[in-house]
Amino acid sequence: MVACFQAASDGSSQSSRLRAIVMGCSAGGIDALRIILAGLPTDFVLPIVIVSHIAASVKSLLPEILTVVCKIPVLEAMERCPVEPGHVYVAPPSYHLLIEPDRTFALSVDNKVCNVRPAIDLLFYSAADLYGDGLIGVVLTGANNDGSSGLIAIKRAGGLTVAQDPETAVARTMPEAAIATGCVDVVLPLTAIAGFLVSAGSFPRNKDIA
Repeated sequence: MVACFQAASDGSSQSSRLRAIVMGCSAGGIDALRIILAGLPTDFVLPIVIVSHIAASVKSLLPEILTVVCKIPVLEAMERCPVEPGHVYVAPPSYHLLIEPDRTFALSVDNKVCNVRPAIDLLFYSAADLYGDGLIGVVLTGANNDGSSGLIAIKRAGGLTVAQDPETAVARTMPEAAIATGCVDVVLPLTAIAGFLVSAGSFPRNKDIA
């Protein structure tokens, strides 16, 4: 199902049922993340875990870049670090990022998935197993199909699945691949995603895949 969503303006509809958000992006992703995170309020309580495809040879400055615009703390995920409410975590370059059953992070140097490491799919799989229907998965701009399989896992676990409107993406391939799975609940322009995340507790969902 693909639907439109009118976000509440006061952020009051965050639901205790929701427990975490996972996001994935590639080409054009830094600017997309800046826009989304800048739209979240200071009292946003859900943890957000992000995989962005970054060259292994490059030291990631993503936490520093996002901290400038984000009203909640932004950190690089570390091995055995707990997933805390009201924080944003980004995967370090060249490591797969997973969430363990005890809600701590695990880093892996296993083989690349979709020709990348970190891979969005692996984060999404682990988060779907842990958070079930309390999870929101978001696929943003990017130039491959990473994240599509992971969104299917989130949908089957009862979570909410979101794709950026390809018309607003720097690279259309990733959100188009996600939409093509038939498991995306809502397709949103980039500027509407923050409002949806604040108000997502009121959005209906089911496990059916079209």
